[in-house]
Amino acid sequence: MSDAETPMCRVVRADETYAGKQGLTYFCGIAAETVGSKGICMHLLTIPPGARAKAHLHENHETAIYILDGEALTLYGDRLQHQMINKAGDLVYIPAGVPHLPINLSGKPVSAVIARTDPNEQESVVLLPELETLADEAMARLTAA
Repeated sequence: MSDAETPMCRVVRADETYAGKQGLTYFCGIAAETVGSKGICMHLLTIPPGARAKAHLHENHETAIYILDGEALTLYGDRLQHQMINKAGDLVYIPAGVPHLPINLSGKPVSAVIARTDPNEQESVVLLPELETLADEAMARLTAA
């Protein structure tokens, strides 16, 4: 195997960001685009107070999330009818094809490490604009409570 073909360990400094289709800003991490990974993507996300992602699903890959700091509410399901609270120390699993979105209802940022089984960060993100009204209604109910 030539040096050009030899697998190399790599370090990515999470100091650059990109705007995800989901409406949030991500810190660049491990991905096909940054290190040539073939089966995994991992990056950092901070959700500002009061912010939320757009309703979406990951068509072809699973997602694992580790909440580093803060607390978020995740709506999920075909009509975003389910919810779960995710807080620091939680490990969260989202199967492929499940509509979802995180919401930060707190007054401080939520930080998380996100890993996916697709090395191309944005390739199988599918936005679900038909669920946005449901997400807005849920947020209004939650903030009024």
